[in-house]
Amino acid sequence: PRGGWYVVLRVCRVFRVIRVFKLARRSENLLILLKAVGNTSTELFVLFIMVFMVVLMFGSIMYTVEQTTDTGGKTQFTSIMNGCWWSVITVTTVGYGDMYPRTPLGMVIGTMALSSE
Repeated sequence: PRGGWYVVLRVCRVFRVIRVFKLARRSENLLILLKAVGNTSTELFVLFIMVFMVVLMFGSIMYTVEQTTDTGGKTQFTSIMNGCWWSVITVTTVGYGDMYPRTPLGMVIGTMALSSE
């Protein structure tokens, strides 16, 4: 059971995090980084929107291709969200290997997704 002591420990942990942020104000390199992010916030926003659109597009296409092609019932793309998960992993070049296209057309689309970013 999570009693009162658990809450006290959580509050203490929050204060420790706040203390780290106070120390961060004294770091000149961190301030430069924050200023650079602040100055390019519009460009970063556009970048994230574009990546989101690419992920959604390739995830939807991969789901459609893998569902409409006969793979013997072995498709891993059971929903568009699974396709988007695959797309995020592929576009960011992490490549866990947990999901991969099994059809030739899906492999071509996977290559296009990999080279899109």
